Amino acid sequence: MKERCFIPPKSKLESILHKIDRPTYVLEESKLKYNLEILDYVQKSSGAKILLALKGFAFWSSFDLVSKYLRGVTASGIYEARLGFEEFKKYNKDSEIAVFSPAFSKEEIIELLPISNHIIFNSFNQLRRFLPLINGSNVDIGIRINPLYSEVTPEIYNPCISGSRLGVIPSEFKKGIDCLEFVSGIHFHTHCEQNSDALLRTIEYFKRYFGEYIPKMKWINFGGGHHITRDDYNIDLLIDIINNFKKEFNNVEVYLEPGEAVGWQCGSLVGEIRDIIFNKYNIAITNISAAAHMPDCLEMPYIPQIRGAKIVNLDSNVSKTSYRLGSPSCLAGDVIGDYEFDRELNIGDKIILEDMIHYTIVKNNTFNGIPLPSLAILRENGEFDIVKEFGYNEYKNRNG
Repeated sequence: MKERCFIPPKSKLESILHKIDRPTYVLEESKLKYNLEILDYVQKSSGAKILLALKGFAFWSSFDLVSKYLRGVTASGIYEARLGFEEFKKYNKDSEIAVFSPAFSKEEIIELLPISNHIIFNSFNQLRRFLPLINGSNVDIGIRINPLYSEVTPEIYNPCISGSRLGVIPSEFKKGIDCLEFVSGIHFHTHCEQNSDALLRTIEYFKRYFGEYIPKMKWINFGGGHHITRDDYNIDLLIDIINNFKKEFNNVEVYLEPGEAVGWQCGSLVGEIRDIIFNKYNIAITNISAAAHMPDCLEMPYIPQIRGAKIVNLDSNVSKTSYRLGSPSCLAGDVIGDYEFDRELNIGDKIILEDMIHYTIVKNNTFNGIPLPSLAILRENGEFDIVKEFGYNEYKNRNG
């Protein structure tokens, strides 16, 4: 692997903490730009088109910047497609909108047709049902396949587990070949936070089961889950994979649709210590909820990094500066994690949870009536903008 030529910018977040008086997601513009430049390098070196997966990063106040680098968005349904059309395409009228859903309704298809470039079906049943509506339009039809191979763990994120509802398996694909004349592309999505060597192995299964159909396609979508902007990601291998694939299949167009790689390490969640109690351990109660503000911490699960602290096991590492961080909800298990800080904590101290822009804003909720965090951008020039604040009405309007 060649030496990376991209130098990550340093965070300036601590300089504006005094301006934050409530839980706030802060996007650092310089870090987002760093990720986008890496993704654009992949595009220019391989000819692939990279689309932003809105399911992971839908912070549309940043789309003026994102649209300068990426070729469009990929959506999981009508609302995400509308967001892409309204807030991404307005900055770049040539950007593309690709939509996939395990099952569309007729009403959704009718609404998607004027705003979509690709509509990707999860079955030939759906394709046949809606073909009369789409046929004759300018929308490309795609079909999602299951190559029967994925290295994703845990299973909740693995789309190729036995009995998966996602993608057409090889034996079922053969039953739909009479529809292939209407299909422009094949889509597979089998990755989650993985390096390019996983893609290399996956493509062998893709070619084994679906290789005979690839020459008939206008495009192939390699899906998302490619952790392209992570420090140890092998970018050169990814570029080689794409170029070799295009060479083997007559320069077929290749799409990638990362979400996490766009928002990776470019934003934080800022909170505050509200109280400190003792029960076997020091317990710091914050104004941040894992259940409401970052549900992946409980779903995946994982423990987020905190600036100025390290993750520890309190059963074997108890000190004056070690704490269990809890949340303000009534859920007993609403715990952020156990940490050792570089100093003793005090009520009112600010805490910075790292890497909290992707898969948080899109999944957060108002459980227990806990307010949603504000959304802010720390501009490259140092300006700090609160772009959205949430209040009581957001809670009330979601509950009847």
